[in-house]
Amino acid sequence: MSVFVLLGAFLAFLFLSPALALKTVTVQGNSLLPTEQVQRALQPLVGRPLTTIADDDVAGLLADRPEVADVDVVALPPSEIVVTITERVPVAVLQTGDVLSLIDQDGLVIGTAANQAEARLPLIDGGSEAVNSAVFSTVTSVLSVLPENVLAQLDHASASSIDSVELKLLNGQTVFWGSAESNVAKARALEALLLMPPKEPPIGVFDVSTPTAPVTR
Repeated sequence: MSVFVLLGAFLAFLFLSPALALKTVTVQGNSLLPTEQVQRALQPLVGRPLTTIADDDVAGLLADRPEVADVDVVALPPSEIVVTITERVPVAVLQTGDVLSLIDQDGLVIGTAANQAEARLPLIDGGSEAVNSAVFSTVTSVLSVLPENVLAQLDHASASSIDSVELKLLNGQTVFWGSAESNVAKARALEALLLMPPKEPPIGVFDVSTPTAPVTR
């Protein structure tokens, strides 16, 4: 038997060796999707050689989980894989009856919340039908650029047209955003305005529709 045949047989043995069978699934990067649910979904992989497990295998078993945007799998011989999950980011809440659904920028429902205070996200006016409105993507594109500390201060978001996005803060103040143009600059301007010391009389409206020259009134 030639050296090459022996080498091939040895490599094949290593590739499919029971010594490299998966026993442990470690999950990281997740916050919306419980680790136990990920491990339960990946049970069909247990016992398979690490060398035969790819990102697509894991992604396929998690395909029905709306929280998951992407996965990365690293094998740690002899028997462990580390699954890093990139989750979709919730930007708002939709209310249908008593149910509060967390949605991402694309309007995909990726979880639920017991109440809005727990979600720490703004409510988009219009209930579940809001995702079908012409202005929905405009509103969510605005919310997606806001830092967490600003999102947590919002009560709800609305728009009567693509040029008239408005945000209402929990304290009753209003933010006139305007269109979805220059969203990043507007987000920075709003964050700076919210850090200003309180004024007398109190500010009622923050207008960041022109982010280079924001106005309060």
